[in-house]
Amino acid sequence: MSSDQDHLKTTDTEERFDFKKDSEAAYAAEKGLTEETIHAISDDKDEPDWMRERRLRALKQFQAMPMPTDWPGQPDLSEMDINEIVPYIRPDIETRGGVDDWKDLPDEIKDTFDKLGIPEAEKNALSGVGAQYESEVVYQNMLERWEEKGVVFMNMDQAVQEHEELVKEHFMTDCVPPSDNKFAALHGAIWSGGSFVYVPEDVTVDMPVQAYFRMNSEGMGQFEHTLIIAEEGSEVHYIEGCSAPKYSAFNLHSGGVEVYVGENAHVQYSTVQNWSKNTYNLNTKRALVEQDGRMEWISGSMGSKATMLYPSSVLKGRGASDNHITIAFAGEGQDIDTGAKVYHNAPNTKSTIESKSISKDGGRTNYRGLVHIADGAENSSTAVECDALMFDNESTSDTMPYMEINESKVDVAHEATVGKIGDEDIFYLQTRGLDDDDAKQMIVSGFIEPITEELPIEYAVELNRLVELEMEGSLG
Repeated sequence: MSSDQDHLKTTDTEERFDFKKDSEAAYAAEKGLTEETIHAISDDKDEPDWMRERRLRALKQFQAMPMPTDWPGQPDLSEMDINEIVPYIRPDIETRGGVDDWKDLPDEIKDTFDKLGIPEAEKNALSGVGAQYESEVVYQNMLERWEEKGVVFMNMDQAVQEHEELVKEHFMTDCVPPSDNKFAALHGAIWSGGSFVYVPEDVTVDMPVQAYFRMNSEGMGQFEHTLIIAEEGSEVHYIEGCSAPKYSAFNLHSGGVEVYVGENAHVQYSTVQNWSKNTYNLNTKRALVEQDGRMEWISGSMGSKATMLYPSSVLKGRGASDNHITIAFAGEGQDIDTGAKVYHNAPNTKSTIESKSISKDGGRTNYRGLVHIADGAENSSTAVECDALMFDNESTSDTMPYMEINESKVDVAHEATVGKIGDEDIFYLQTRGLDDDDAKQMIVSGFIEPITEELPIEYAVELNRLVELEMEGSLG
């Protein structure tokens, strides 16, 4: 075992995520959101005029849209003031667009990702890695054998310059336009960093690619954009990790994800988000799936003050399919509102949604989902299963499934269960030699197993450990 592996084995997971680093910024925008902010960001990135114009249009849409306040049971966003957010911080590294060797990073940034275990994961189980610190990607690398097959994995700012026409065609046009919602418009105005993944026709990338997004500064916003294009017959697994230390001022994460799944292509998008309890996590993620394409979303969400996250898929072509698996964990003072949306717009399409939520110490979880089956999407099927586990009488868990079925020749199923950890279950495990805490942890581990078994082993172990720390109240 290497010294790096020894370090990760012995470093407490809480220490790995909830730490702060003093680091220099090469450029930091002023607080707030104005046209001057947009011009400053675009100038600093030396963007083409069309991207600047899209940012300015998105800003106008953001300013015209009201804050969402009328959703039943939505998280309280009243304390979030966009004008108090620093929207853009470029870390001080010599190479714009990131380096391809960890040792070339400044020590304070390198130490951050060492603690998070990203370099070690790259050695053992990944085809490529991107690492974002504040508003920009600081490290990017892809195994040569995939580059030789035409696979592209780079940061979005670089892709705007080097794959301009491809990005111009797909960036916030058909998949997630800024008009989709207020936070999509905010994202379109001040996005920075993120990942661009392109997989050519009939290429299977058999090891995952990973991007990790780290907010380090107090009172900042992170707005990374991920664009994945999987051509016909291709396959790729993208893993996203996110974290931030806890501060007294609030932070905002409003990422955007667009996935284009070609005919008979397969994309799996896995994310483990471990934001601190002063972070508002408000994202827009969507996939467009062509004929016989397959999309999988696997999401773990915990740690934030409030989360509103509903990955969606539009099944455009006959035989397209979608699978959602989500887990949400809410502790004291947290409101984690997650779910999924699926639009069946063609015949013979199929979707499954499996949601697992855990709440304790007065926390609240909510499944909010939508399944829409269009007129003419005959022989389509959907199955939704929502399971909630509560630790105490102060915690709450709600389920808000919406079904819009406009076709009679379909198969629709929905099942929901809500329960508390039973004393009899605890007692049984105690008779087998476990104490109270270990018994609860075993029950929760079994409860979330359908999600963890879909992740590579390194991430499944990490997710279990994060849930354990949440149960102990150690994170955030």
